[in-house]
Amino acid sequence: MPVRTLNIFSKLQITIIIAVFIAIVLTGYFTFFTPNHFNAQAPFTFEIKDGESFTSVTERLYEQSIIPSKFNFKVAAFIYGAERNIKAARFYIPNDLSYLDLLDLFVNGPADYLKPIKINDGQTLKWLGAKVKRDVKIDSAAFVNLVTDKEFIKSLGLNVSSLEGYLFSKKYKVYEKSSPEEAIKIFYKGFTDFFNDSLKQRAKQIGLTVHQVLTLASIIKGETNLVSEMPTISAVYHNRLKIGMRLQADPTIQFLFPDGWRRITYDDLKIESKYNTYKYSGLPPGPINNPGANAIMAALYPDKNNYLYFVANGKGGHNFAKSYSDHLKNVAQYRKWLKEQNK
Repeated sequence: MPVRTLNIFSKLQITIIIAVFIAIVLTGYFTFFTPNHFNAQAPFTFEIKDGESFTSVTERLYEQSIIPSKFNFKVAAFIYGAERNIKAARFYIPNDLSYLDLLDLFVNGPADYLKPIKINDGQTLKWLGAKVKRDVKIDSAAFVNLVTDKEFIKSLGLNVSSLEGYLFSKKYKVYEKSSPEEAIKIFYKGFTDFFNDSLKQRAKQIGLTVHQVLTLASIIKGETNLVSEMPTISAVYHNRLKIGMRLQADPTIQFLFPDGWRRITYDDLKIESKYNTYKYSGLPPGPINNPGANAIMAALYPDKNNYLYFVANGKGGHNFAKSYSDHLKNVAQYRKWLKEQNK
């Protein structure tokens, strides 16, 4: 009799175990594989930010009613091994995805991923248009058209004819295939974050508007890549502006060349344009490139000197002079150096 009872009890245990196993499997299936429906318009655009925690992602998905349960989503992520593998990107979530399908989307895509792009110090809008196409697949023609679009520029709170000078030189992360509007706003924010109230106050102290500071900074950057020289060159232009002397800045002429930089001829100095600082006194109408922090700071904080002239020294820098006669000596020295290079 005891043996028979044990056999019956064993069969009952097996039945219970099987029933529990089936219940667990069915519960798991319906929990993790059943589609989750949301009421928002599909596909739903969801951005996982660079460095964002999985807990934050879960909270936002729940708050926006994309998932019905934070607990189930976290369990599914543990099973999938997704907690540390989701990627910063912009995702387009279709409706009726299960937890596991949603996690697979976050890990494997498809999505628009963040791509690095750097605006080089002194880069013009024309060349930047080519760069955004190459690096982040943004329509270059639309980009270049937008940076001179009056209504769009006005929407940024600016009263200028072009965004030349206002797209700050630094490293950015931009979503691949972003709209030109989105990319430009990111680049412009780089400038507004840098040019704070303290710098605006400094501009007022030296009698310049923000636009004029950027214009001068762009010329300074056009003249030199040597950060150590920038405040000295800035002082030359400040000194000339104070006495009403024409800036005679070569970079403002080169800005007028449709095909980019080339050696300036005497005929080029006759070009009819307000940007021609050989013909017109004062600053040109606007920046000629997008200057970086060093050139902007040099424009705001020039050296204290009496220099009015400078010319290349053949060594990557410049020789400076207070008088025209000393300047001519420096020019002769530079021409002698050029002649020696051509032997």
